[in-house]
Amino acid sequence: MSRYANRAARLCTHLAGQQLDAFIVTSPTHLRYLTGFTGSNGLGVVTRRDTYFLTDPRYRGQAAKQVRSARRIFTHRPLLEAMEENRCLSYCRRIGFESHVLTYQQYRVLRKAFPRKLFIPTSGVVEKLLLVKDSAELEAMRAAMRITDSVYTEVIGLLRPGMREHDVAAEISYRQRRLGAEGDAFDPIVASGERGSLPHARASEKVIRKGDLVTLDFGCTVAGYHSDLTRTVAIGHATRRAREIHRLVLMAQEAALAAARAGIRASELDAVARRVITDGGYGPAFSHSLGHGLGLHIHERPRVSALSTDTLIAGSVITVEPGIYIAGWGGVRIEDDILLTQTGSTVLTAAPKDLMVL
Repeated sequence: MSRYANRAARLCTHLAGQQLDAFIVTSPTHLRYLTGFTGSNGLGVVTRRDTYFLTDPRYRGQAAKQVRSARRIFTHRPLLEAMEENRCLSYCRRIGFESHVLTYQQYRVLRKAFPRKLFIPTSGVVEKLLLVKDSAELEAMRAAMRITDSVYTEVIGLLRPGMREHDVAAEISYRQRRLGAEGDAFDPIVASGERGSLPHARASEKVIRKGDLVTLDFGCTVAGYHSDLTRTVAIGHATRRAREIHRLVLMAQEAALAAARAGIRASELDAVARRVITDGGYGPAFSHSLGHGLGLHIHERPRVSALSTDTLIAGSVITVEPGIYIAGWGGVRIEDDILLTQTGSTVLTAAPKDLMVL
């Protein structure tokens, strides 16, 4: 059984548990997960009997190569309407759909095309499958992380006073592509000096100055799977305060890495890192969650925060990224990607974490 057929079979098991006869997949990311298709116009239907893939004739050649475990249907009609003429929902009464993706207009199309069917809005059905990474997924993620680690080493060799943050971001994007990435996981964050106090600061026209701390947060995609790395470096020299805060953030991250394992509540892991920073006198300055799940989405389950109700499970990949942010001064964040196991975790990113003075 191919990995895609196996994923569809796992989805069927979830459908049975929710008393659903079929499931309509409209998220492009989830369609890629279940069928391998990477085009821009596709629809999946998973039933207890079969898996269908619908697209338009532009993708006939691409789908023939990528979609091997589903019945391929090519149509000039709107895909939701084409399900009716191709009898994709025969013998199905209760059909689930992705409520966060399907629009109200599309829902109306379904109701008109299938007036005797019952369509059930769902949330988190495919996301549950994404929690545990199979070997192919981990291979892609490791490849993405190797690229990001390598680009970090290259970029810190370029950083110098006088560069714009945008210049650094452009180098990151170019070098990740050059090493084989499909693209950036997100717009690279390059935050220097006082802009380091903004956790999600995108690169700007600001010129990097001697004495600045610079937070670099970036990642790439390989076969659709993401990497996510953050390091903070100093330009020219590092003040005593910068070294103290960097050391504290690193201690918090190392404590969380040591505690991470399957079976621990995500909120408990968040608390491990937060306690170190709070005891160091900077509790309010750690203003975001400890981390998040990583995979086909840059942010997916589990959520690793003080408010999370998730329990961590073996096979999930998460980020661990404590930070301290001080308005008018700057900030420090250190982030790695880890694979959770029954007895602990494996750190998948390898870039050095000591405070580098460039």
